[in-house]
Amino acid sequence: MSAVLSAAERAVYACDPAQSRGRRFAELAAPTRSDFQRDRDRIVHSTAFRRLVYKTQVFLNHEGDLFRTRLTHSLEVAQLGRSIARALGLNEDLVEAIALAHDLGHTPFGHAGQDTLNECMAQHGGFEHNLQSLRVVDHLEERYPAFDGLNLTFETREGVLKHCALKNAQAIEAQEPGGVARRFLDRTQPSLEAQLCNLADAIAYNAHDIDDGVRSGLITMAQLQSVELFERYRVQALAEHPDLAQPQRARRLLYETIRRMLSEQVYDVIATTRANLQRAAPAHADAARLAGPLVAFSTEMKALAVPLKQFLFSQLYRHPQVMETTGHAQNVVRELYQAYVAQPSEMPQDYAHRADTHRAVADYIAGMTDRFAAREHERLTGRKWPA
Repeated sequence: MSAVLSAAERAVYACDPAQSRGRRFAELAAPTRSDFQRDRDRIVHSTAFRRLVYKTQVFLNHEGDLFRTRLTHSLEVAQLGRSIARALGLNEDLVEAIALAHDLGHTPFGHAGQDTLNECMAQHGGFEHNLQSLRVVDHLEERYPAFDGLNLTFETREGVLKHCALKNAQAIEAQEPGGVARRFLDRTQPSLEAQLCNLADAIAYNAHDIDDGVRSGLITMAQLQSVELFERYRVQALAEHPDLAQPQRARRLLYETIRRMLSEQVYDVIATTRANLQRAAPAHADAARLAGPLVAFSTEMKALAVPLKQFLFSQLYRHPQVMETTGHAQNVVRELYQAYVAQPSEMPQDYAHRADTHRAVADYIAGMTDRFAAREHERLTGRKWPA
């Protein structure tokens, strides 16, 4: 079997590029690529995608070379997503495009930067990283002579807009009636491919945060034994490979535990989704959107995932060392925002001359990498990170 499902092999409920709802600006079809393949290629070649290599998740960019970045996370989501999509007969190219684009709107310094920028923008429309990802692909990328943005298909854009506040959905709907924000008003679902990316994102996030957390020394394998979703696979790994109990093989034990945990979650999603699809029997992609959430964990696996998320939140994301770094990052973003609003000329001309200064500042900061934000902060304030 080929590495990618052919159109004949895809399920009837998969998104078909030949039936795409199209692009915002009409373009001729490519001779050798489907529209979803073309979306993926445009994303990979975008400036925002390249910057993800210097945008981090939990650990900031200067804290070590081995920790995940937004880029490595996006690649892991794409790998998990394609594996599941192939088993379910979904469109792998669309899954990959959504996965690679889903974090393009994230700020520097992870969630600390996002939350701070949202606070700064509270009186000016706020800041949502999912909405910002859509802004990146619709407006902020400047690559083509005939339009702003990447001019992606509706289906990819729909998947990029994972969450959206009601007021923002209403604003998008006013500009694009029946477009990517309509489902937030109708309370329907996105495509199955988009649903899959949402779940693959969560699976990847939890797994790599365990890895990075243990690697950093902020959490331990002993602590993780209290988490059933982790512990059951650690016990399995030791039962089959008793030598992994040796201290010098602790890293292999961690990897094997995470590998088993990931695999079981993937198989659970496949089995549960197949059962949901058999019950709903959607005849085409739009019917699947109206059938409620179909790509899902089983009840048991969903229940097991909750304590893991709670553990990571309390023991890793709120660890004193992480919180200290988070505080520094928040100060950098806040003071950058204040400096640019007070003196827009400190930004490049295409940002400085916009009518909406506050949104221009938010766009500029959101596009920064961790290290560029730190350098800009030092330039504007004279203080070196993390002072």
